[in-house]
Amino acid sequence: MSVITARRVAEPSVTAFQNLIGGRWQPASDGRTLDMISPSDGQAFASIARGARSDVDAAVVAARRAFEEGAWGRMTAVERGRLMAKLGEAILAHHEELAQLEARDCGKPMKQARADITAAARYFEFYGAAADKFHGETIPFLDGYMVTVLREPKGVTGHIIPWNYPAQMFGRSLAPALAMGNAVVMKPAEEACVVPLRLAQLAQDVGFPEGAINVVTGIGEEAGAALASHAGIDFLSFTGSPEVGTLVQKAAAVNHIGCVLELGGKSPQILFEDADIEAAAPVVVSAIVQNGGQTCSAGSRVLIQKSVYDAFVAKIAARFTQLRVGSHAMDLDCGPLISANQKKRVQGFIEQAKSDGVPVLAQAQIADGVPAGGFYVAPILFGPVPRANPLACEEVFGPVLSVIPFEDETDAVKLANSTDYGLVAGIWTHDGARQMRVAKKMRCGQVFVNGYGAGGGIELPFGGVKKSGHGREKGIEALREFSQAKTIVFKHG
Repeated sequence: MSVITARRVAEPSVTAFQNLIGGRWQPASDGRTLDMISPSDGQAFASIARGARSDVDAAVVAARRAFEEGAWGRMTAVERGRLMAKLGEAILAHHEELAQLEARDCGKPMKQARADITAAARYFEFYGAAADKFHGETIPFLDGYMVTVLREPKGVTGHIIPWNYPAQMFGRSLAPALAMGNAVVMKPAEEACVVPLRLAQLAQDVGFPEGAINVVTGIGEEAGAALASHAGIDFLSFTGSPEVGTLVQKAAAVNHIGCVLELGGKSPQILFEDADIEAAAPVVVSAIVQNGGQTCSAGSRVLIQKSVYDAFVAKIAARFTQLRVGSHAMDLDCGPLISANQKKRVQGFIEQAKSDGVPVLAQAQIADGVPAGGFYVAPILFGPVPRANPLACEEVFGPVLSVIPFEDETDAVKLANSTDYGLVAGIWTHDGARQMRVAKKMRCGQVFVNGYGAGGGIELPFGGVKKSGHGREKGIEALREFSQAKTIVFKHG
């Protein structure tokens, strides 16, 4: 195999990042720091503050002050929208710098990182434009009365975002909250903090008032737990594992506040015998390889009608053998996983499946010349996977694709809905009636027909059912989540 060499990029130098609290950049209260490790080579390339409960306390106080007393709380919806639009423009102006940081931070190929930065900008474009257009209503009532319903911000919102898409998640979680006038406190995942911190710097540069956006970095069990349980928070948004989501929801319940939880998935793609297998094959492979399979909505199960099982498996197996894995700078099909622990976890699923006798149909190759110390796992295709096997039921969160045959439409629906998750589903068929029948029977938050994924899908409500969580992000639905109704009744006689 020929050696694939990394494309040379002028990456930003090692930087020490601090917390943003009340408009000021400051170290952790006890001075502790954490190294940021590049998944491509396992080497530290930046440091962040290891925030503690006292840092979260200070950030919540700053956000409360900004909301109740500061310039942010007095700002009109039009002014908020203009600021958000400026941030979107600033993100695009710094597009290549941010993409390089995102790629090195997460290990993802540069082409994926560039797409993520474009999507991050789009969140601020979309919600900036929506800030002054999410209206209240009037309600017909008794004679002599007028009733109006206002949509008001929650107040101070807490945001705990994951490591797989830090740039996108900064926009997805914060933009709708800011559009409604909330002041925010964000805790990014300790594995990938650099881009959220840089985006917060850009927010300052375009004029966001002090305290509107606060960022505290650190370990989930410390800073994350402190934010989730803080009595000064009015609403929580969390994306991560179901296990941690349960803890976040319990913490919210203690303080009698609501939360949006997006907790992953085991999303099926259902391929019926009348599907266009030529069109489906590249989409199916891309849906598990993107970001190394570290995507909540990854299409990790392919359910194939028996009559076309062999033909479609041959198509996707051929594509798997052509995939190449390399460092973020090599910009190949797939990058490394986020950490040594994540690599160990994914390899554990792979070895267990092999031990269980599940056939390996194809596997990609790790390119020659990848940096030593990187967290590389080659995408792998298993099938037919027994329906009770962990590969068919549990979220691997890696580049592992399971194919499972089914008999007919009834069997396909039962199989698709058979896991504890319900986030996304894909349906491949030209039968219009079947498209609608099956889509309506899917127990999940999004369904794609003859396609999968939407390039960010900023306008499309997103969220799950069952262990995939509750509440909705993206689209206008997110503005409802980050606001509350107030009913005012006027008796005028």
